[in-house]
Amino acid sequence: MDHVNAVEPFDYVVFGATGDLTMRKLLPAFYYRMLAGQVPDDARIIGTARSALSRAEYQGRARDALGKFVKPADLHDAQVEKFLTMVNYVSLNGADPAGKWADLKAVIADGTEKARVFYFATAPDLYEAVARNLHEQKLITPKTRVVLEKPIGLDQESARKINDGVGQFLEENQIFRIDHYLGKETVQNIITLRFANPVLNAVWSSEYIDYVQITAAETVGVEGRAAYYDESGALRDMIQNHLLQVLSVTAMEQPASLEADVVRDAKVAVLKALRPIPQNDVKNHAVRAQYTAGTSGGQTVPGYLEELGKPSHTDTYAAVRAEIDTPRWKGVPFYIRSGKRMTKKTSEVVIAFKPAANGLFPGANKPGKLVIRIQPDEGVSLSIEAKNPTRDDMSLLDATLNADFLSTFNVRFPDSYERLLLDAVRGYPVLFIRRDEVEAAWSWVEPVLNAWAADQAPTETYAAGSWGPEAAKVLLAKSGHLWHEDMK
Repeated sequence: MDHVNAVEPFDYVVFGATGDLTMRKLLPAFYYRMLAGQVPDDARIIGTARSALSRAEYQGRARDALGKFVKPADLHDAQVEKFLTMVNYVSLNGADPAGKWADLKAVIADGTEKARVFYFATAPDLYEAVARNLHEQKLITPKTRVVLEKPIGLDQESARKINDGVGQFLEENQIFRIDHYLGKETVQNIITLRFANPVLNAVWSSEYIDYVQITAAETVGVEGRAAYYDESGALRDMIQNHLLQVLSVTAMEQPASLEADVVRDAKVAVLKALRPIPQNDVKNHAVRAQYTAGTSGGQTVPGYLEELGKPSHTDTYAAVRAEIDTPRWKGVPFYIRSGKRMTKKTSEVVIAFKPAANGLFPGANKPGKLVIRIQPDEGVSLSIEAKNPTRDDMSLLDATLNADFLSTFNVRFPDSYERLLLDAVRGYPVLFIRRDEVEAAWSWVEPVLNAWAADQAPTETYAAGSWGPEAAKVLLAKSGHLWHEDMK
């Protein structure tokens, strides 16, 4: 089967369809896939929410969303009108068994043979109730899938409760836990870079690699979401899901095939091989911090506690030193960090190689590095040593080999949700999270969360617009390592 392009007719029902995620990401993603010819003409996108809107009113909101979040060059009046004919709306609280389920049934009554996807863009504590109502309303067919947005819980116990709750009514192969980082082309490209290029795969181990960094930095603060964010923090919001997924793709053994469960088995093996961090030693393996007032984008911005309006130890920055207990990665630390209000927006993987040890170039001990730029400026760069052309001896200069994917391929890089939305229709789960992945990630993160909750480690500070707290530099300096921005 052609997993990439084969899309059968479908009904896509979005719970929480008036929210920011639907307007900013989901509707534009469907539109772009329609432009690419991957949305059949008889596909239906049905928004549901508690708001009492008519279909025409919701289509108006959808039109506004496209106008705001689709590039102007891609907005074509005829295509927009075609897309809007696919969009319907039902006023329905999906968590309420007494809601207007008859109205939803009326819209999709003739679609029992179609692929039927229910997207849960609601609060995770409602997932079980929505799944129960779908079951009791007999809306689950053999070709039904549900897409669960993150976060899947706030800890191991709540994640299990959500998984058990939804799992009462749907089989595991019908549950698609979405992590949009896996939909990013450059994250998927990590697999290609390694296994399609023997020159890289040959050095992908502790024999040649000194350490690995995985970074997701944002320049924005929490803005109007401070109250919500204060319940999660950077470790929960970014590292437990997105960045551990990037780590598992970076570190996994070569799968026997690219079939979904074969790849996911390889990823789970990495997560289960993460060396546990003892709760009483978290302060030596992890750093948490909050941004204070500073300058971002040329503007003076307030600190986190000023935005929140109350005392808090919630981390707006988190860095963790991870080790993977496998022969390939023995002795190689993986440094994972994420933060808000940092110097620049970037998501990247940095592979720091060991310096040459052949003795041919005295004093030359600068290691090379491979940088995989996930976003923005998607691409790959490799730093190497070359002969200095201004000298007659064999002194060295740094050189960089750079592959800029945007200019190389001269195409629009699709948003991560585009592929993921239609993979759910296809029933192809390779880029979605399996239950054991969720639980393995929580198992590793929980000792850090517990230590922080018990104030067994300090809450550091960093100025808005900086690269984070000094303590994060110290975390690497213990092993003689540097964050990417400090490498010379």
